[in-house]
Amino acid sequence: MENVLGKVTCFITREKDNQQELLLIQHPNAGIQIPAGTVEIDEDYYQAVIREAREETGLNDFISCKNIGHQEKKLKGSYITFDKAKIFSRPDMASFQWAEIRRGITVLYERTQGEFVQVTYKEGDKFPDPNYITYQITGWTEQSKVASKVSRQFYHLQSNSHLDEWEIETDNHTFKLFWSPLENLPQIVSPQNEWLDILYNEINKLV
Repeated sequence: MENVLGKVTCFITREKDNQQELLLIQHPNAGIQIPAGTVEIDEDYYQAVIREAREETGLNDFISCKNIGHQEKKLKGSYITFDKAKIFSRPDMASFQWAEIRRGITVLYERTQGEFVQVTYKEGDKFPDPNYITYQITGWTEQSKVASKVSRQFYHLQSNSHLDEWEIETDNHTFKLFWSPLENLPQIVSPQNEWLDILYNEINKLV
């Protein structure tokens, strides 16, 4: 049976000076992003979006939280880790296990051998044009630990936060949070910039 990994996207908006603003994240190495994350095991989508919104923004209270769309995506040339994926030096459980990749991480597909798949994770020194690869893992993991399909649910959360800019430490990074007018958003990383049409459609319904 094919593994399908659940993901959530958190469109968090507020109204200020008679205009709608969207909460964005400035990642120190990976560009401007929309809060998003992975549904954990034994967690439903609604629980996941509230948890991710709180963890990634530091905000605790939201006026509303509404599901506004979904997306099914079949991955090509890559996998996403479905569970904690132990990385082995050979396609053999008895070989040296030297790394572990957490749930929800995209990895490149290399080859398959028996019940194992060889994958590669690469991280550049900056986004979008890295000077070099600062971190790389290549090795073998059990095929049951990866997924080739992502099911993403999109949620619109409304906030009355009075904070304009702040920082939060999570995932071993310091993120800068800031509000941006929906009519004049900065460049958002791909493919997240393609998700914005779902939010615009929802906002237009409310006008």
